[in-house]
Amino acid sequence: MKRIFDLLSVFVVGLLLLGAAPARADAAGSGYPPVVDGRVLEFPRDFGAHPDYRTEWWYITGWLRDAKGTERGFQLTFFRVRTLIGEDNPSRFAPRQLVLAHAAVADPASGRLRHAERSGRAHPGLVDAGKGRTEVHVDGWFLRGGDTPDAPYRSRIEAEDFGFELDFVPDRPPVLNGKAGFSQKAPDPLNASYYYSRPQLQVSGSLRVGDETMAVSGHAWLDHEWSSEILPEGARGWDWIGINLDNGGGLMGFQMRDGEGRAIWAAGTLSDAQGRATVFGPQDLRFTPLRHWRSPRTGIEYPVEWLLELADGRRFRIQPLMDDQELDSRASTGAIYWEGAVRLLEVDDAAAPASDGVPAAGEEAGRGYLEMTGYAERLRM
Repeated sequence: MKRIFDLLSVFVVGLLLLGAAPARADAAGSGYPPVVDGRVLEFPRDFGAHPDYRTEWWYITGWLRDAKGTERGFQLTFFRVRTLIGEDNPSRFAPRQLVLAHAAVADPASGRLRHAERSGRAHPGLVDAGKGRTEVHVDGWFLRGGDTPDAPYRSRIEAEDFGFELDFVPDRPPVLNGKAGFSQKAPDPLNASYYYSRPQLQVSGSLRVGDETMAVSGHAWLDHEWSSEILPEGARGWDWIGINLDNGGGLMGFQMRDGEGRAIWAAGTLSDAQGRATVFGPQDLRFTPLRHWRSPRTGIEYPVEWLLELADGRRFRIQPLMDDQELDSRASTGAIYWEGAVRLLEVDDAAAPASDGVPAAGEEAGRGYLEMTGYAERLRM
């Protein structure tokens, strides 16, 4: 019986992502509260779930190193979706809230992602996203923490060919993106989310790859966003980075793209080792693709190397740990996208560029993750 209702949950997610759910494209009048400028984010309250809003996610990415010096990327994401279905139905099987999870390990030895996903309707004790602190789980997968701003997080993921149990320790307060946590996604401020990041999380724990389990350590990045809006009109997808800088700071940047690949909006946050932030607007950063890779499974072409230019004159190259970090989540959220570990390299202006004009890479400035959506078709949200 549980399997039947889990399949129902996945079907409902599909309806939501395809725009067939009984909700309008904007928050006004839809039953979802709007995201408004001026709401003050408070912690630990806002570490937890916000079930009145349409969508929400907790997203951790990072790099791990084992005792042999082998480096791998990893990510885990928990999504919460309010469906507006069955809210007046007292049955515990009504899919009022759904929780979905993705996890992956970027393993250069295998040449591509090891990936798994889970999903289900919210049910206390099995599938849930708690309020007041970070407490989200789907069956045996979980992310917990956030009792106080300096409290650690813990996660556990077990999949067929990989698994990890990791602790994440913050050393600074949350970094608020946008205008004090109000993160605009398009020229119209109605398209916005509440958004904070936690750079430079110290990571320790264990990682299983195949039949081998090893102790690992490293650094990670946590994003938490919630909103009532869907993808802005005219947008096809986005490109996003979260980079732990070698100087102890953090760099988040994103652009929303139209169907021709042009940026319709961009924003970012540069923070120092104490968490003090400089906010970037649409004119303060620019992403330019440098090299593409085509997936042998889906035929989708992704720009896996980028030039990132900041308004202060600094330029960086974004290079992947490996090209094949395509993630196929059609069994849960329905999307195919690229999400992987990357290095941030300073552009060496003293070196001659390549024959095709691509800037030369210099010293490494940081490591993190790059996410690219909407390269197959318009992302459904």
